[in-house]
This record gives sequence, structure tokens and C-alpha cells, in this order.
Amino acid sequence: MPSFMFLIMGLIQSKLTGKGSHHFIMLLQMVLLYHHKRFFSPSGDYKMVELLLAKGVPVDPESVGGTPLHVAASHGHDEAMEILLKNNADYNKIAPGLGTPLFVAINVSSVKCVKLLVEAGADVNDGIVTPLASAADIGSTGCLKCLLEAGADPNVPDASGWMPIQIAALKGAREAVEILFPVTSCIPTVHDWSIDGIIHHAKSVFTEEAEFRNVRTITVLRSLAANSIKRNDYVSAAKLYSVAMQHDPHDATLFSNRSLCCLRLGDGQEALQDALACREMQPCWSKGCYRQGAALMLLKDYGGACDAFLDAAKLDPLSREIEAALRQALNSLKVSHGVMKAAN
Repeated sequence: MPSFMFLIMGLIQSKLTGKGSHHFIMLLQMVLLYHHKRFFSPSGDYKMVELLLAKGVPVDPESVGGTPLHVAASHGHDEAMEILLKNNADYNKIAPGLGTPLFVAINVSSVKCVKLLVEAGADVNDGIVTPLASAADIGSTGCLKCLLEAGADPNVPDASGWMPIQIAALKGAREAVEILFPVTSCIPTVHDWSIDGIIHHAKSVFTEEAEFRNVRTITVLRSLAANSIKRNDYVSAAKLYSVAMQHDPHDATLFSNRSLCCLRLGDGQEALQDALACREMQPCWSKGCYRQGAALMLLKDYGGACDAFLDAAKLDPLSREIEAALRQALNSLKVSHGVMKAAN
């Protein structure tokens, strides 16, 4: 027997019956919770758990890891769980951030622990997200079968309105879909009610929803960036455009707008890089040419700026802004040539 267990047994014999027994019970609660790896290891002595419980340690003390039943479930230790359940551990106890022991057992795909809990009476239809939906999410076929045998309802949607079979389909868990298919009622929005049809529909709907959320996110970021520019806060605006680019790295307008921010901040090189990226994405958009010309002006490459503004003028010959910029670039080029001649 490990020396740690000898120590605990010695403490039990010498301290349990005495003036400080209440405080020692609290100590044993901590031992049960914080030394679960030793007690609940595959080679552990589960008799120590029985001994602690027999000496009066409460079966459901709570810690950050939940109750001992949560701890046993999280490590898939069915022997320890069986002991705890025989001592009337609360199998429906909800721990913050963990849920019930049943959810914990499902999340680690411990079929033995799931079976023990449902046999003890754990609620298989509890929660905003049901145990069956959780099992479908991780594709645990063993847990799915166990829960269905225990009476779990396969036709209860999650908070987003998705049925367990759709969740399994989205994860690509075909075997889980096959298990749920015979017991799931036909979903009206899924026109091809077959294994392949359900999987295809789930993935297409998710893609559409993700694209919609992406568009909304970019719209919000654009609005925030525009407000920052109005306040002359170009640093914040540039950061917001950068975040928006992560959602859509092929939107030329985002690069154009960030190029403008870099210009206002005096960073010609970054402004030029964004302008070039913009032109590559939208070769026929005059704004990209204009941004390139502005960046080159800041870098005092007046010849290059003239070429860029000339390209912009060809694409938008009626723009007075481009015309004025081209004229300024030509004047600057003429002055710089005059300075060079004078120097020579």
C-alpha cells in the first residue's frame, strides 16, 4: 500500500474520534477531491474511497472539479463511480461549467460510466442541450446507444433548433447518424430524408449560416472603423479593418480603406502594400490605382505616382479628385527634376 494511504489511515485512527473530528472530516473531503488521481488511477485502491466514506466523509462535497462523482466521471473510473453511487451520490448534481456527472461522462466517451449513471436514475432528457445531443456532438456511438436504450428522446432540439441527428451529421459522424436515423422523426426542412441527404443538408445549412454571420461581423467592423476615421483615430480604424480582413481576406475595399489609414499615419510602405493588394484583387477599380499613387507620393516616388494616377484616370476619366492628384504628381516630378538638374 502506498505510504500516502498509510498516512491517511493513521490520521483516521488517531484523529477521527476526538475534539477536532469535524475539521478532520473537512480535511478528508479535500483529500477525496484533490487527490483523486491517486485514488482513481487504474491501479488505485478503491477501498480507500470506501474507507473514507465509511468514516463519515460526505459523498457530495463540491470543489472546482465538481463532486467526487464528477471527478470519477471525468476520468472514466467506473469502479469509483459504482462505490459513490452505492453511497447515494447525487447523480443529477449540477456543477458550474460542467453540468451533471452524466454530461461529464459523455464528454469523455465513458460508456461504462454513462451506463452506471442511467441505471442509477440519471435524467437522460435534461438540460438545454440534452445528453443525447452531447453524445451526437462528439460522435460517441456507444453513449448514443446507451442513452437511447435508457429512453432518451432523439426528437428534442438544442437551443439552436438542431436535432441530435443533425448535430451528428454536421460533425461527419456517419455511424452516429445511422444509429439515430431509425428513431428520429422526419424533419420537414430536410427534403432528402436519407443518411446522405441529412449529412448534406446539415453541412449546407451550417455553411449558409456561417456566411451570414460572417457578413454581419464584417458590416459591424466596417461601421466601427468608419466611426474611428471620423474621429481621426486611424490607428483603431486600421486595426478594425485588419480584423475584418481575417473574415474576408479577398475584399479589395478593406485593403483600400486600410491603405488610407496608413497614409494618414504617415506609413507609406504599408499604404503601398495594401494598395498593391487592392489593385491585384480589383484591377479595373480606379480607387486601388489612386491609393497606390497616394502612397508613392508619400514615398516621394513621383514618377511612379504619375503612372498610378494615370492608370486611375483611364479607369475613371471624369474624376476631378484623380485629375487633381495627377496634376500634383506631375508638378512634384517637374520640381524634383529641376532640383536634380540644379544640383548637377
